[in-house]
Amino acid sequence: MSQIKLSNHYIKNIVKLALNEDLYPSGDITSNLVKNSKIIKIKLISNQRAVVAGLEFAKKTFKLIDSKIKFDIKKKEGTLVKKNDVVATIKGKAESILVGERVALNFMSHISGIATRTNQFVKLVNRKCKICCTRKTIPTLRVIQKYAVKLGGGTNHRFNLSDEFLIKDNHIASSDIKTLVSLAIKNKKGRKITVEVDNLNQLKQIMGLKFNTVLFDNMNHKTLKAGIKMAKKNYETEASGNINFKTVKKIASTGVDRISIGSLTHSAPAIDFKLEI
Repeated sequence: MSQIKLSNHYIKNIVKLALNEDLYPSGDITSNLVKNSKIIKIKLISNQRAVVAGLEFAKKTFKLIDSKIKFDIKKKEGTLVKKNDVVATIKGKAESILVGERVALNFMSHISGIATRTNQFVKLVNRKCKICCTRKTIPTLRVIQKYAVKLGGGTNHRFNLSDEFLIKDNHIASSDIKTLVSLAIKNKKGRKITVEVDNLNQLKQIMGLKFNTVLFDNMNHKTLKAGIKMAKKNYETEASGNINFKTVKKIASTGVDRISIGSLTHSAPAIDFKLEI
């Protein structure tokens, strides 16, 4: 998988885009009414239990607006915080802090939301079963979202279409499963190969071929368990398809190696943070 890099350069660029979105073309016309140079100290507080994440994005937001702002992180990135915990303090000009408030909180709310949801799933399964994200991400924000999944204890699936072969149902419907797998093996060049199957007959057609992972999609518990028994000795196994908090534990009990869940990134509720003077 392509390495996810959250460098200072990346964070700075993505924060610049967010600030431009919020401030173009005339800046914060409301906060500009605060014309004094009053220095204030503000607490950044979590309004709920969560895995806190995105602190460097919040810090960079305020620093780009006013380099003199002091952003003091009180809770380590990726740790669990309780309701009313102070995760950071911010000291600087009132106007400057007000300008960056929403952008900073938006980053933290979204990144913490994904990390928290991932962590909730991770805690429901045994340690041997990996919780994986998918490519169901917000365009241009995949790096951030997959970073959040890792903070929550999850595992990143392939980053993009070049990372590995993933032969899915529509590929198979457009061709032939055995032909596709054979071609992938021939052209793998060190990449992993995952094959999605909807039924056990498809699995039987490719058993013995040298690929990496069988992805069981939307299978009932009985069929999934039988498929894993067939594939376990030769392949890594994965399950996917509308998996939620109520079903994930039962799916993990089949002995599947990993479970991929789109909702980690596309439906994670935002975490509620606030700034308090």
